[in-house]
Amino acid sequence: MNDTLAGLLQVGALIAALALCYRPLGSYMAHVFTTERDLRVERVIYRLVGVDPRADQAWKTYALALLAFSFAGVVLLYALQRFQSGLPWSLGFPDVAPDLAFNTAVSFVTNTNWQAYSGEAAMGHLTQMGGLAVQNFLSAAVGLCVAIALIRGFARSRTGRLGNFWVDLTRGVIRILLPLALVAAVALILLGVVQNLSGGVDATTLTGGSQTLPGGPVASQEAIKELGTNGGGFFNANSAHPFENPGPISNLFEIFLLLLIPVCLTRTLGEMVGDLRQGYAILATMAVIWVVMLAAVWAIEAAHPTAAYDLAGSAMEGKETRFGVPGSSLFAVSTTGTSTGAVNSFHSSFSPVGGGLLILNMGLGEVAPGGVGTGLYGILVMAILTVFIAGLMVGRTPELLGKKLRAIEMKLVALNILTMPLLVLGFTGLALALDGPRESILNGGPHGLSEVLYAYMSGANNNGSAFAGLSANTPFFNITIGLAMLAGRFIPIILTLALAGALSKQATVPRTNGTLPTNGPLFVGMLATVVLIVAGLTFFPALALGPLAEGL
Repeated sequence: MNDTLAGLLQVGALIAALALCYRPLGSYMAHVFTTERDLRVERVIYRLVGVDPRADQAWKTYALALLAFSFAGVVLLYALQRFQSGLPWSLGFPDVAPDLAFNTAVSFVTNTNWQAYSGEAAMGHLTQMGGLAVQNFLSAAVGLCVAIALIRGFARSRTGRLGNFWVDLTRGVIRILLPLALVAAVALILLGVVQNLSGGVDATTLTGGSQTLPGGPVASQEAIKELGTNGGGFFNANSAHPFENPGPISNLFEIFLLLLIPVCLTRTLGEMVGDLRQGYAILATMAVIWVVMLAAVWAIEAAHPTAAYDLAGSAMEGKETRFGVPGSSLFAVSTTGTSTGAVNSFHSSFSPVGGGLLILNMGLGEVAPGGVGTGLYGILVMAILTVFIAGLMVGRTPELLGKKLRAIEMKLVALNILTMPLLVLGFTGLALALDGPRESILNGGPHGLSEVLYAYMSGANNNGSAFAGLSANTPFFNITIGLAMLAGRFIPIILTLALAGALSKQATVPRTNGTLPTNGPLFVGMLATVVLIVAGLTFFPALALGPLAEGL
């Protein structure tokens, strides 16, 4: 009962903190991406890279700029890892192996932050700060750019233009991510998170042995790791490590950080399209799914239907006692729903059905509330599908935010929705069919299937968390998960930008009595139902063979 009450108080405090930030941050982000005024530092950057900030780009130009920037990020981060041993602050670590360097470079550039390595035993401080942490900012800003471009597609009429990628990227980093990350890093330091350039401190253990306690610029990376919904931990244990997440207060603060921007972006949507109720409806849909998932996982993990769970009082295997079931469930549901990938407990040690729900939560497309930018454009794609289904039911051309949803828009939406399941199920089937990859599965039976399914679900959804129990640092998994991350990130981005371009070319049509209202409770219910049904129909067979079979 005390754990339940403490957990409910945490949830209440989290919701209250997000509510306080919702209007000011959401409105501020809308201002950042609509104002004509450039900051002095931004003008300097534009001159250095030769960008005309007033140039408005069509969707193809916007997409090419985004892809070129991301490709350059992969190359530079790969090179940084491959030549790590000769760089300052390498801490004596060798160069990263080619397949692992490829996987890690792709992982951080795609905002996935999947880690097939132990951070404190593989990466020097310069690689962590100058490579991984920098990409935490840039990859989050790229997702933000795509969301803003799609909003402009709805808001603009007969232009075919989506803004300027370089301007959106620069503003997203300088005006939003950097200031918030600075404040968050200071707060984390005050809460006890480590921040130094130490290579480690030798300490004597209670048994008289010696141990090296690792140090490093942890708080600064932890802040953007959560704020940018990245998830790559400085240490292998991620947010279960006391140097990254010292206690319950820091735990709650980190959950707040990973939810902050995705939640407040719904306010940005409402302001930029001129309909605040539309933003509230999208937020309500995200909240309904998040609450349902949290209640289900929490209830399952708090129950103890077996002898081992009865003795422990709940499913505490793999969970930190300083967080307990409520804090672990809250973190797990939030991180799998936001494409963050940070963990404060080991998801493989959740009960079979509880772990299956975390897999399903990613299978929803991580739209509750999703990653920075990715959650908003992901759920808007699902909103278009919902309106289309409603239009079929009443026999009229569907409309959303004043734009007709024609054949071209629906083809782009269908391809967008199908991309992730094809990657997840295709690569999972390949890994299970080949003898070599099966040797990396440490657990047989349904749990082994869950481990592989989780890995590719995490990669293709750009989440980055792991189910554990899978030896993924092999050439096969490094390359195939890397390919899943690339395709899972950039194919939906290209399709979303093409969708935004098609919408921006249309004239805005006025609402009539036949227009389906998309800013009320009926639409919220329809949208949440469509999200759940699409994911359920897609992944139920795999879940039935994995976590559900294990649970039964």
